[in-house]
Amino acid sequence: MKVAITGATGFVGSRLVQRLHGEGHKIVVLTRNTTFAQKVFPSEAFPNVEIVAYTPNASGSWQSVIASCDGVVNLAGEPIGEGRWTPERKQEILNSRKLGTEKIVEAIAKANPKPSVLINASAIGYYGTSETATFDETSLSGNDFLAQVCQAWEAEARKVKDAGVRLVILRFGIVLGNGGALGKMIPPFKLFAGGPIGSGRQWFSWIHVDDLVNLILQALTKPEIEGVYNATAPNPVRMADLSQTLGQVMNRPSWLPVPAFAIEALLGDGAIVVLKGQQVIPKRTVQTGFEYKYPNLQPALTQILN
Repeated sequence: MKVAITGATGFVGSRLVQRLHGEGHKIVVLTRNTTFAQKVFPSEAFPNVEIVAYTPNASGSWQSVIASCDGVVNLAGEPIGEGRWTPERKQEILNSRKLGTEKIVEAIAKANPKPSVLINASAIGYYGTSETATFDETSLSGNDFLAQVCQAWEAEARKVKDAGVRLVILRFGIVLGNGGALGKMIPPFKLFAGGPIGSGRQWFSWIHVDDLVNLILQALTKPEIEGVYNATAPNPVRMADLSQTLGQVMNRPSWLPVPAFAIEALLGDGAIVVLKGQQVIPKRTVQTGFEYKYPNLQPALTQILN
């Protein structure tokens, strides 16, 4: 296959490129920073990777590269857990997803021949937050800021169906691997100062990065996969259980809670990402026959940390 990927230099995207390259596929990396992308994917190690400069929120000549691709994976978006959500930051978070997806869909509509599939990232933030409810792919959306972002993001992706292209929307849970959210949680545990964040009762719906990459590959290669799928492991846990398991795997205590006010002081409105969660079940994902390598938290953390 030949696959175009946005967000390819990120935590998930770089793993996906490595996997596709290892299987002999060709990859077009659409990036705002070609210098950085060339460092991440040096040509001698990644001869099948073509790096193309693009402006995510603007039409341009970059769109023509889509015509030669079998599939497109759209992972781009401003990080939501970095810094305070000022009004400007919120607009960046929204625009990077809404406008970025709009321009990818525009490129696919112009392409001749067209790719057969668009795999578009979304997030379990779509459902809003709750300590008591359980959500699957049929659940209604929430109404907080992140839910509104996901609704706008998915609405732009759905327009690709007007071009006759198969669409798969993957609502990512919290992705566990070397980096990402886990990378920020590990240092306090190393210093014997780890523990649950906030009340510890909030749900933590997670997925191992290798399972997420496998899920994207399944979506690329199986034409019967279409629509919305939760990209989460089948066994979400509460934050207190996550902290306890992380402590056990690292052989460190996990009793020192991080108070909610400390996170709120650091992140402002963005604190909702870690202080409030949602219990998300990958009902449709399991129905496809997808086999998780890491359905349970402890083996997933053990693999990552060892």
